Amino acid sequence: MTRADAARLVLLAAIWGAAFIFMRVAAPVLGPIWTSELRVLLGGLALLAWLRATGFDPGLRAHWRAYLVVGSIGIAVPFALYAFAAMHAPASLLAIVNSTAPIFGLGWGAALGDERITARKGLGLALGVAGVALLARPGATPGPLVHWAIAAALGACFLYGVVGVLIKRFAPRATPRGMAAGNQLAAALVLAPLLPFFPAPGEPSALVVANVLALALLASGVAFVLYFRLIADVGATRALTVTYLIPAFGVLWGWLFLDETISLAMLGGGALIVFGTVLVLRN
Repeated sequence: MTRADAARLVLLAAIWGAAFIFMRVAAPVLGPIWTSELRVLLGGLALLAWLRATGFDPGLRAHWRAYLVVGSIGIAVPFALYAFAAMHAPASLLAIVNSTAPIFGLGWGAALGDERITARKGLGLALGVAGVALLARPGATPGPLVHWAIAAALGACFLYGVVGVLIKRFAPRATPRGMAAGNQLAAALVLAPLLPFFPAPGEPSALVVANVLALALLASGVAFVLYFRLIADVGATRALTVTYLIPAFGVLWGWLFLDETISLAMLGGGALIVFGTVLVLRN
């Protein structure tokens, strides 16, 4: 990995870590459905425009069924769950919980016969579960609905974990760049009919609008461009190491910009989850 690749990796982690800050500001005002819809619609359109400008065909017509399946299960529902969680839990906590996605991916792969759980990966699973238990124990994080928020975030990671399985079964010929744009646009179509039933709780301010744009254009637009470049330069496995860095940036941004408290439970639980993820992802 060159210095430029390492810089892209750190920048990607910083952007995806900041996504939880953006959601934490926008979701309490817009609600989970409007926050998610604006994120995927604007992000998907921005990516589509970039692909068109570079002369790349995302294959929207050829792979629309695959995009609809993966976009619904892997983006629409998880983004809505995370937006709900951001209404009731600190952004730093959600960034830590997000690291369980590869652990769930291992569980899905093992259940469907695509992965073999070795002793090392089994230890990683156990550490991840212990980390979540530490975060979710009574009194670890104050808030009336914080445990529901953690459950929603875990539900999102549970669905993130199955994305790889869905792609293998429903979209083996779709390209990663096409999937990124097509899945988000498909998710926007799925979420759109729900908008009248989940109106925004408040009136968006300029700050909320700015955070929505950052969530869509940075976390769902620029971030994917960086991720594709990393995959092309260093391979998919090394690109996944961004998972280790996201919690650190999520905690840092939450402390800096939202004045969030970093508890011992968050530090301990986060360390267990990240170390468990390292064991799960390590070849």
